[in-house]
Amino acid sequence: MKKSAASAAVFATALMALTPGTAVAQRIAAPVVPDNLQVPAGNKAFLLGRATGTQNYICLPSASGFNWTLVGPQATLFSDDDSQVGTHFLSPNPDEGGLARATWQHSRDTSAVWARAIASSSDSDFVAAGAIPWLLLQVVGSADGPDDGDRLTRATYLHRVNTAGGLAPATGCAQATDVGARAFAPYLADYIFYRKAGR
Repeated sequence: MKKSAASAAVFATALMALTPGTAVAQRIAAPVVPDNLQVPAGNKAFLLGRATGTQNYICLPSASGFNWTLVGPQATLFSDDDSQVGTHFLSPNPDEGGLARATWQHSRDTSAVWARAIASSSDSDFVAAGAIPWLLLQVVGSADGPDDGDRLTRATYLHRVNTAGGLAPATGCAQATDVGARAFAPYLADYIFYRKAGR
């Protein structure tokens, strides 16, 4: 009986090693977020990436004078054990005729998703002072990797939470000679990926 139980334990351990995505999904909990950032029912968290990088801005003319305008992020996402999970940047979404969207690409199988922000919060009960807002994003495009990798293409929604930094500078974009200047604001954030429950 003891031998049978030990064999079962060894088999379960081996099975978990062969299906790391399943094991990880069981450990990822949805974060506590403001009411307007709740992920729709029927979706569950399956991947967490801790991002470090920059939010990139360019100085452009505006109706009120001159303003820093976001041109996209450039970040690397890591797991809790510091393994690289993916990258985050702006790129054309093939599912929307090449419209530029926030993009996440998995580091192992190069599957990718594009998403648009559908809700934002700067609620001081959640968001740190001087940090970019928390976001709820909806996936609006996806692509498998070249070997049919689909680690990210299951995603339906994302959260950007636990942000630090990333805001545009307070200076450097006030006159015509500043137009075209660029600023790279360091930031940190957690990106949590959701998929349909049961997948």
